[in-house]
Amino acid sequence: MNETITIFCTCPDEETAGRLAEGLVEARHAACVNILPGVRSVYRWEDRVERAREALMIIKTTSTHFFVIERWMAEHHPYDVPELVAVRAEHVSEPYLAWLRQSVSV
Repeated sequence: MNETITIFCTCPDEETAGRLAEGLVEARHAACVNILPGVRSVYRWEDRVERAREALMIIKTTSTHFFVIERWMAEHHPYDVPELVAVRAEHVSEPYLAWLRQSVSV
């Protein structure tokens, strides 16, 4: 069974994303986190349309770690409501899947 997921999470800046990414990988909640700086976001917050420059984290992990990451982010992420959107991978190469599983196992 393929339980690989990718979680998208925005951060206020690249420095924050880097700190969170390192924490997730060090805690073995994620195998890998890519950081895309310079993301332009337009969103509704407190009944106003907001615009912001953010950094996007692309978190690679397994579905069993989603709720662990959700709790971890509630403690460490600076946003009141961190974006945590998970997408299940339809196909993953066996060598990558083996590495990912090993990287997030305790």
